[in-house]
Amino acid sequence: MTAMNLSLSFRSPEASLFHRRYSSPIKHLQKQQVPNLLSFPKLQFPVPKTQFRVTARKGSAIEGLSQEMNTIASQNLDHAPARRRVRSAFIDLHKQLDHCLFKMDHAGIRTEEWYGRNSRGMEIFCKSWLPKPGDQIKAGLCFCHGYGSTCTFFFEGIARRIAQSGYAVYAVDYPGFGLSEGLHGFIPDFDELVDDVIEQFTSIKGRSEVKGLPFFIMGESMGGAVTLKIHLKEPHEWDGVILVSPMCKIADDVMPPAIVLKLLAFMSEVLPEAKLFPQKEIAHLSYRELGKRKTAGYNVISYKDQMRSRTAVELLKATSDIEMQLDKVSSPLLILHGEADKVTDPLVSQLLYEKSSSKDKTLKLYQDGYHCILQGEPDDTIFTVLDDIVTWLDSRCFRN
Repeated sequence: MTAMNLSLSFRSPEASLFHRRYSSPIKHLQKQQVPNLLSFPKLQFPVPKTQFRVTARKGSAIEGLSQEMNTIASQNLDHAPARRRVRSAFIDLHKQLDHCLFKMDHAGIRTEEWYGRNSRGMEIFCKSWLPKPGDQIKAGLCFCHGYGSTCTFFFEGIARRIAQSGYAVYAVDYPGFGLSEGLHGFIPDFDELVDDVIEQFTSIKGRSEVKGLPFFIMGESMGGAVTLKIHLKEPHEWDGVILVSPMCKIADDVMPPAIVLKLLAFMSEVLPEAKLFPQKEIAHLSYRELGKRKTAGYNVISYKDQMRSRTAVELLKATSDIEMQLDKVSSPLLILHGEADKVTDPLVSQLLYEKSSSKDKTLKLYQDGYHCILQGEPDDTIFTVLDDIVTWLDSRCFRN
């Protein structure tokens, strides 16, 4: 295990999971053959009958929060009922947070929350944000959240801003994330997760308020990988794809050696739910402004524990698969990335832009921008990114 700890740098920040050493977005991105975990021969070891006991999280106390609320936030969140209780306890407090996404006035925006069910019978949390009554809906936008995030909290403000511009916005929490059922932070099969999201979005497209309208899909960080997999599975079902700081290739300088990948693959079979990977705090790399970095800590139901072994393998598989299919990305495409992002590489977004077969593609890089360009930047940068998204959507809706 020592070799694995020295070679891997996985953790679960607010919006992503792979920490890389920073490289200038100006230098050339070199090609590297990414090992395929599926091609590794299975190692023959006896599987121990070990059952891991899950304990309450022992994260740092949230600054400025009462002891009672910190106690609520630090309870065991492995299962959905606990996450739902904690979210209910914090929902009024969230509205008072000093962040532009919580302070914007979007009076009249209609919201709805419900639980859909996937084909395996799991409850999946869904939410919609619709324009004010009487305002025409231009199109629908479905959102895929990041690994250490949820479809509520920060996205509430993002969704309201886009809905105010005439779009019906929809989002879901993946199984095991946010308010949906499933073991917290556990991805047993990335393609299965993608299929779960497709199920819910397919149902959403049939809702009366948006039936027959154009539909776009947007993903942030790991949600970018989910979005790309959805597009690759159903390339003709979306009118456009928006990617924000997408995780679509593991940066070369954090790709573990082949021997470590083999060990990781074995551990994911033996102890798939075990939290094996050391947590490394990289919020300072995700949020440029200190105040907004502190605000992120109030998203108390986001996954902040060490990464589970199967989850790590599934994310590696997913990004490896995406990297081999970048040329198959054919939808109208908008990619948004901070030039100073040290979590996901802006050079990879440049590579996606160059290799995709889309004839309608735009890459926007934001000077000095960190990973969370929609949450952690100065207010004017956040509003610029939001305006760029709405402008791009408007131009595709009214092009004909």
